[in-house]
Amino acid sequence: MKTLIIEDETAAAVNLRALLAEVDPSIEVIDVLESVAESVDYLRSKPTPDLVFMDIHLADGDSFKIFNHVEVNCPIVFTTAYDQYALEAFKVNSIDYLLKPIAPDDLRRALEKLRRLSAPEREAVIERTNAMATEPRQPQQNVFLVQVRDRIRPLSVDEVAFFYTCDEHVTAHTFSGEELAIDRTLEALSGVLDEHEFYRANRQFIVARKALKDISVWFGSRLALNLNVETPERIIISKARVPKFKKWLTGAE
Repeated sequence: MKTLIIEDETAAAVNLRALLAEVDPSIEVIDVLESVAESVDYLRSKPTPDLVFMDIHLADGDSFKIFNHVEVNCPIVFTTAYDQYALEAFKVNSIDYLLKPIAPDDLRRALEKLRRLSAPEREAVIERTNAMATEPRQPQQNVFLVQVRDRIRPLSVDEVAFFYTCDEHVTAHTFSGEELAIDRTLEALSGVLDEHEFYRANRQFIVARKALKDISVWFGSRLALNLNVETPERIIISKARVPKFKKWLTGAE
């Protein structure tokens, strides 16, 4: 089985390649691509692989943009570090989705699902995946309505330095020092915030670009973000996500 990996985190791509070799040595990884643009060029000009593992978030945008330029005529397994989208839809409309770090048993399950498909079922999955990926995404949201005691306060995203989650409660922290409860998960917020201005640093934080003061090199090749406002805990970028963060910060594709 010829397999293509679309993944912009080097460590994640290396890990997936190693897992595939462990789970099924007959699988051949024919290439690893890192961006939407590179993936579009490849899929337009190269033979169609038997399977694609596709990270949802790439350095130059979400991977659904690929489908706006080219039809992907093979099954897809989506991968993501965060439950950012309606992943239940991926269960229905694609082969599977895998949450990072990918567990060997989850990878075996996805490959087994692919092998069980009849030819008509395979074609139906490919058609549903392309249709789902080209559906309009949620519109970008610039104002949230938050309740403050007995009043409703419009909160502009320009006021927000970071969003933070703790014990399943999400709060928006403003540059002026307010802490406001938000009736959204970080996953839902990730889907409606401008991806160029806000970054999902880890499972606890989404940070605004203009809130970033400087960056400290942390233990284990990680980064610690220092904001120009106080934070409830240190914001750490994992080693695996450092390349993606740097690309976001510089605007590089």
